[in-house]
Amino acid sequence: MDIKSFKSALGQIAEARGISPEKVIETIEAAIATAYKKDYGQKGQKIKAKFNSVSGDVMFWQVKMVVDPSMLYTDEEIEELKIKGDDSPTFAEASAGEEAKKYIFNAEKHIMLEDAKKDNPKIKVGEEIEIPLVSKQDYGRIAAQTAKQVILQKIREAEKETISTEYKSKEGEIVSGIIQRVEGHTVFVDIGKTLGILGRDEQIPGEFYRPGQRLKLYILKVEDTPKGSVVMLSRAYPKLISKLFELEVPEIAAGAVIIKSIAREPGFRTKIAVVSEEEGVDPIGACVGQRGTRIMAVINELGGEKIDVVQYEDKPEKYIANALAPAKIAGVEIQEKNTAIVFVPEDQLSLAIGKDGRNVRLAANLTGWKIDIKTSESPVEEATEGEPAESPADNQAGEETKPKKKAKKAKEE
Repeated sequence: MDIKSFKSALGQIAEARGISPEKVIETIEAAIATAYKKDYGQKGQKIKAKFNSVSGDVMFWQVKMVVDPSMLYTDEEIEELKIKGDDSPTFAEASAGEEAKKYIFNAEKHIMLEDAKKDNPKIKVGEEIEIPLVSKQDYGRIAAQTAKQVILQKIREAEKETISTEYKSKEGEIVSGIIQRVEGHTVFVDIGKTLGILGRDEQIPGEFYRPGQRLKLYILKVEDTPKGSVVMLSRAYPKLISKLFELEVPEIAAGAVIIKSIAREPGFRTKIAVVSEEEGVDPIGACVGQRGTRIMAVINELGGEKIDVVQYEDKPEKYIANALAPAKIAGVEIQEKNTAIVFVPEDQLSLAIGKDGRNVRLAANLTGWKIDIKTSESPVEEATEGEPAESPADNQAGEETKPKKKAKKAKEE
């Protein structure tokens, strides 16, 4: 065997499949052990092979479990098992109340304790003993084919395990991927060692996906299925925004600026509340960047989705007022049951509510407060005893009608 060429091939397989060279050697050892058993072994044997990558030699052992009489079925118990319908049981679990399993003795799988102690005096019941076998170099066609199938299967299993381990550690992170194909409403994205799935519910509404397009995606979770690990991706998850800002804003990555809350309606608008942990650092300015370069990079990645960056405040009145930006707020009145009444000038009402109520809805999600918007230059005064309180809207309407009545009276005179 050309060891140099063999090692080179090992390295190529490991790199192409994304698995370690040690795992490839384990796979080869399992395949060689299977081939040995196929041509030279006996039914029921457990063969172990050890491949020396330096010399190219392979050594073989037969593995047997050490047992004592208490672990074995008696002849009477075996007859009972046969009566129950098991003509050739190999082993069975102990009945309820017994501590260990019982086995039907098989010379190819088991060895009695006294015999095992002849080779290893320190060995104990339940342990395995390795008995050396004569090495073989020539294998038949069927054994070689079996070995090939074992190698392919083991490599596929190693790939699945590697993908599962690697991407599970990346859950909650963003990854760059290239769209490979689109099937119906499902988008398959090449994210490196595997294909990620971008489902319909995790897509940005109105965003068009085409093969070859490069995107940044959020790794939601990794699901283990019989066919392997499936990486679920998202473009709509709110934390995608915070991760994109971490990439663009060094102050966020360093912890000088913290994103306290995010409210998002994918494809339309997002609000984020930020606060500075260091004196002299403007959190909003850091997120926006010089001439808006930082925030525009995030907006462009999201296909033009609008982003409002607001200052987080500990006082709910100030926080709610900031969250309703760009509308100008006249005042905020905190009520019971986590409710706040916000007073805005008439000309700011539509801006505060937003298209389809989106601005006030996002502000409520961002702050965690139920927000009720009313038009008034100042908070409504408490009603006197016995008189009902007028709503700000009614009060404003009354102020508008009084001058009209005076103008009409003057015209009649």
